Amino acid sequence: MNQARGLLIAGTSSDAGKSLVVTGLCRMLARRGVAVAPFKSQNMSNNSMVTVDGAEIGRAQNLQAQAARAEATSAMNPVLLKPGSDRRSHIVVRGKPAGTLESGEYATGRRHLAEAAFAAYQELHDEYDVIVCEGAGSPAEINLRSGDYVNMGLARRFDLPTVVVGDIDRGGVFASLYGTLALLDPEDQALVKGFLINKFRGDESLLAPALDEITERTGRPFFGVLPWLAGVWIDSEDTLQIGGWGSADSAELSVAVVRLPRVSNATDIDALAAEPGVAVTVTTDPHVIAGADLAVLPGSRATVSDLHWLRANGLAEVLQQRAARGRPVLGICGGNQMLAERIDDSVESGAGVVDGLGLLPTAVTFQEEKILGRPVGEWNGHQVAAYEIHHGVTVPRDGAAGEPFLDGWRRGPVWGTTWHGTLENDDFRRAWLRQIADISDVSWAPAADAPAYSARRELMIDTLADAIEQHADLDRLLALVGM
Repeated sequence: MNQARGLLIAGTSSDAGKSLVVTGLCRMLARRGVAVAPFKSQNMSNNSMVTVDGAEIGRAQNLQAQAARAEATSAMNPVLLKPGSDRRSHIVVRGKPAGTLESGEYATGRRHLAEAAFAAYQELHDEYDVIVCEGAGSPAEINLRSGDYVNMGLARRFDLPTVVVGDIDRGGVFASLYGTLALLDPEDQALVKGFLINKFRGDESLLAPALDEITERTGRPFFGVLPWLAGVWIDSEDTLQIGGWGSADSAELSVAVVRLPRVSNATDIDALAAEPGVAVTVTTDPHVIAGADLAVLPGSRATVSDLHWLRANGLAEVLQQRAARGRPVLGICGGNQMLAERIDDSVESGAGVVDGLGLLPTAVTFQEEKILGRPVGEWNGHQVAAYEIHHGVTVPRDGAAGEPFLDGWRRGPVWGTTWHGTLENDDFRRAWLRQIADISDVSWAPAADAPAYSARRELMIDTLADAIEQHADLDRLLALVGM
């Protein structure tokens, strides 16, 4: 068996660029013929993916596996916490549901999760040459250090050299880097080998005095300054990036995505936002939702709760009025469930039977067993590959008006599907959007030269790898993993 060499990419905060750096490093190493795997002990995220063997993992690790040119497995993200409320998360261990975790248990009640994570790392250790690990949040969250197994707890367990990434675009990066190191205990500090700055705009020579000063004070070098990269996005693990798609003045087709409190798999909208001539806005503004050519209800980790929120904020009425006027509405997974006439949920919320929005002639029943899969379907002659993650089973009532739509239903201007990822299928997405444009009486049509969505993702991965190749001290970085 190969003996893996590991590296931990930690960050000064959430969204500092850890996922981006791990993705770029995985592709950079794969280009060199290295058998490399990504690893994140624990995600707290409602954005997930289903692997080919039916395991649920974070979307970011799935993308990183693509960057590594490796098959994504549950070992790459052994623990996934899916927030269902402010005080409770649903636990996924090795891709399968494993109960809940209350907020009071977060610091002390995760020993069994740590052991599952360490065992998964060991599996990768026996299979790959290099493992590029991603931390979570910041290693300086000292209130959580005793139970940590994703930052310095992981590094200490496997003696991993650690690089701390800071986002200079948000300001205060030098204090953040210095403070992160200073708050660690000496044993953890010993594993921090240096720093990496991310998202820099401008003349790098302006940073030299600060880089030298931080190195002199800490004894740690900087491994590089990565530039701010246009056209790069990542499959977000939290909601910090949601809403980054703004309106475009030149767009011909407008899409309003409802920003639900417990939105899940919001990455479904990325392919829409990448389509030329389509402007996507994530919003709670009723006027924007009412006026858009298409309104989208995305997935939710708390369907009944988010449905109550829609009603309390007047958005349920906005969506119902849209449908009455013949204006298109799309519901995806949890959003599709909200469109139903009735929801029977004794599993996720314990609410029992509640009324849905009534925009589709369907009924939803939540079941204990979570359905995970990679289905394939067809719409108007277009093949559609997708993935599904849900407890709620949606069926049309007897004699329902309308027609089937990708394991869901369509009636008039309202479409609903249980499946995620359908919009990543280029031919389907463009043909369906053309239909939406016709209904909305706008002039949008697919651009003949528009790249495939999969090609855009590959370009993004290669752009990240190119930035690391050009702006990082590769000799020092590779030396950390014995190369």
